[in-house]
Amino acid sequence: MKLRLDHIAIAVEDIRAAVAQFEEKLGLACEKVEEVPAQQAVVAFFALGDAHLELVAPTDPTSSVARSLQKRGEGLHHLCFEVPSLDASVTALKEKGVQIASEPKPGAGGSRVAFVHPKSMNGVLVELVEKPSSAC
Repeated sequence: MKLRLDHIAIAVEDIRAAVAQFEEKLGLACEKVEEVPAQQAVVAFFALGDAHLELVAPTDPTSSVARSLQKRGEGLHHLCFEVPSLDASVTALKEKGVQIASEPKPGAGGSRVAFVHPKSMNGVLVELVEKPSSAC
């Protein structure tokens, strides 16, 4: 399985306030803010070379991000790796006994994502993302 770091995600309570902090204090420029209904979240992306920093805030108090914030507070939420084929990657991981926390579903920017349970990755939530194919 070929992986490329796509982004590092930070869970935040207030997306607008967090975007302002990262822009004002670190001088980063927010590229886009997008609601992701399938994840019950709103996300903001900042370019960091070949990867991104993602801020993620819940849009529903019962979402996984909201539960994470209640349990752990704001901070590192997950690491995301881009894969060429999400379905093939999920299948390969399952064959290795890795616990998948969420099956493939829509993600930001027209992507498809799946999450690997932290119990299978030393306590770290891992997201896998398959980017949409470019139209020719």
